[in-house]
Amino acid sequence: MDTARQSTHVVQLTKIALCIALLCVSSYIAIPLPFTSVVLTAQTLVVNVVALILTPVQSACAVGLYILLGIFGLPVFAGATSGIGRIIGPTGGFIVGFLVAAPVISAIKGKRIQWLRYCLVTIAVGIPIIDFFGTAFMCWFQKMGILEAVIAAVLPFLLGDIIKCVVASYLGIVLNKVLNPYRGERS
Repeated sequence: MDTARQSTHVVQLTKIALCIALLCVSSYIAIPLPFTSVVLTAQTLVVNVVALILTPVQSACAVGLYILLGIFGLPVFAGATSGIGRIIGPTGGFIVGFLVAAPVISAIKGKRIQWLRYCLVTIAVGIPIIDFFGTAFMCWFQKMGILEAVIAAVLPFLLGDIIKCVVASYLGIVLNKVLNPYRGERS
């Protein structure tokens, strides 16, 4: 393997590792709410940033490895928790949703770095994917109806999720320009 190719691989692996670290840190920014078992975190923001700055495969790897770290005992889930019980539980659907949403967002974000497109993709695609899995797990594990789960796990967070998507879109633009300075308007 030539030096330029090795350098590219090192850069890509470093980006993935930094994204995993950001995902871990984002779960520590957690605010429990008295009316729901869902905790308000910065994870949605970071998952969207990861999707906007990495390729679909890279974003799936970053989120997947983050989840594995938590499953194997590192306290990287909301509230400094870990273990398979966090995935196979009422709020685990949101974490599963991160794994599905990140590569999907990354795949359809387009090649051009555009704030409006990033906002639309994260809001219209990312939020529904994450909320679908979150709602499904809440229904299953809490024995809730769909409407009850949506009221408990989606509606209270919707405005905040939209704001996080707007911020993530801005950060995605800034980071793409910094991380890919020689690729112009491409990510």
